[in-house]
Amino acid sequence: MNEQYKQLGVSDAVLTYGETILASLRERFDAIDAIAEANQLKVINAMQKNRVAANHFNLSTGYGYDDEGRDTLERVYADCFGAEAALVRPQITCGTHALALALGANLLPGDELLSPVGAPYDTLEEVIGIRESVGSLKEYGVSYRQVDLLPDGSFDLDGIRAAINEKTKLVTIQRSKGYATRPSFSVEQIGQLIAFCKRCKPDVICMVDNCYGEFTELTEPVNVGADMMVGSLIKNPGGGLAPTGGYICGRADLIERCARRLTAPGLGREVGANLGLLTSFYQGFFLAPTVVASAVKGAVFAAACYERLGFRVVPPAAETRHDIIQAVELGSREGMIAFCKGIQSAAPVDSYVTPEPSPMPGYDSDVIMAAGAFVQGSSIELSADGPTRPPYAVYFQGGLTWYHAKLGILMSLQKMQEAGLISL
Repeated sequence: MNEQYKQLGVSDAVLTYGETILASLRERFDAIDAIAEANQLKVINAMQKNRVAANHFNLSTGYGYDDEGRDTLERVYADCFGAEAALVRPQITCGTHALALALGANLLPGDELLSPVGAPYDTLEEVIGIRESVGSLKEYGVSYRQVDLLPDGSFDLDGIRAAINEKTKLVTIQRSKGYATRPSFSVEQIGQLIAFCKRCKPDVICMVDNCYGEFTELTEPVNVGADMMVGSLIKNPGGGLAPTGGYICGRADLIERCARRLTAPGLGREVGANLGLLTSFYQGFFLAPTVVASAVKGAVFAAACYERLGFRVVPPAAETRHDIIQAVELGSREGMIAFCKGIQSAAPVDSYVTPEPSPMPGYDSDVIMAAGAFVQGSSIELSADGPTRPPYAVYFQGGLTWYHAKLGILMSLQKMQEAGLISL
């Protein structure tokens, strides 16, 4: 096997270093597999409960009236995640779209949106109106305020209590770190934050951006009081097979508003053709717990490799995981480029391409992205990206198989070594 790694460009020194790190991670990997097994059973139970059958994979076109497969898939999502209802559609193009849809459907002029976890992910800045944009919530008369996290990464409860007022309609909680180097939040922490916000204002809607977090734990935010939970199908729940799509699940009345915002008042969830994508949606969801486990193993391996080399990693290698994202502060633009070159060179698709920082829609600085993916932009596939700004952190995620994630990390080390940025 060592010869095969050498053929792919991994030197003996890098391979030996990687194997040394892996020897210390066996118990961690066993625990990750146990979570995957429990979540796999949860998915199967939801599919069996809703009597998923071969006819549910049939194509629908046009209006999509009476699409039994689409409606059953939404019941599977709702039951698996413990929600009253779910909206799972290929017409939801990405995670940002799903979040914008949920916010726009449930905020009216004069309402206020609160983020109690600091600044939102970059692409939401224009959705909210933090950065001026046509069609933003701000343009429609929705105000926004945020409460930053305390220096230790915990919630500023006094600040949140002071910020919640009679106009506060919806609280948005981002589970994953996004392009920040703060810790991601556990489901338990999210539940505590939701309970606190509800004590301050019982009728406030609590929405969780669950992107990158699905199936990394035994429970999901809806199980601890979230009124809505939002995600992308080209991340965890699509299992690497869904070619597009997003989901929103939670309280039935809020999901109905989302459906009417997605289509039109009076139409709601009754329309929306599946366009032949249901097999990949069902099968991807079925595979998701195992695929997510592979990605989590890759994240732990990356953290352990780079932490031992002296780089700051978030979260640390020994910390329990709440999403698939691993941040590594590389300290320089050159480090980010070398790391991403390694990830790209390990890809099955476009492995010969050299990633370079460039402008990206929705971001205010150049972004470098490495992703040789079967689905464009799929973050559950092996990828790494980040804005090229201090502290020059790269965000590694994904890996449809653990072995591919392992190769990606080894190749990142290889490119870093060749660039003279690390010494093994």
